[in-house]
Amino acid sequence: MASNDGAVIVVMGVSGAGKTTIGRRLEKEMQYKYLDADDFHSELNKEKMRMGIPLTDEDRMPWLKALRDVINEYLDNKKGLILGCSALKNQYREMLRSGYPAYKLGTYASPVNFILLDAPAEVLSVRVKARAAEGKHYMPASLLQSQIDLLQVDHCEGILKVDATLIPQTIVNTILNMLHFQGCFHHDCIEFH
Repeated sequence: MASNDGAVIVVMGVSGAGKTTIGRRLEKEMQYKYLDADDFHSELNKEKMRMGIPLTDEDRMPWLKALRDVINEYLDNKKGLILGCSALKNQYREMLRSGYPAYKLGTYASPVNFILLDAPAEVLSVRVKARAAEGKHYMPASLLQSQIDLLQVDHCEGILKVDATLIPQTIVNTILNMLHFQGCFHHDCIEFH
């Protein structure tokens, strides 16, 4: 199912939604490259999060620009990319969509597609606390509510929403079916909005 046309699938959601787990499984299924947006944060941003300090839009801007540039590179080289990224606010997603050079702000017509992994706060809290206890992530559970508060999704953006409480393979199958139905494995998904 590898792409010759290049498309970007952003697996989005708050911490604990399962972005990395699902992104890595999609990488195997789709033969697209998986990248974790957390790897693009500066050490300063990571340290702020370790200390329980929420990032500001100013903190996120260089990170978002770096992600936009990576998206542009994959699209330019006609390679498929799966990006695990919180992408909490519309303005952040617009920055990511602009990795497609012909993108016009506010149209949502881009080969950059978003999948929201959605789960109740109680489920997310349990996951984040377990991950923190295992030392698997630098973000403490105390920042989860700030992410939940930031999450903004407008139905007109065409973001596909998946129940993140399902077992991982069911989530992956649901995503693959949704993307196939939307035609997002080819550049024709730039018409989707």
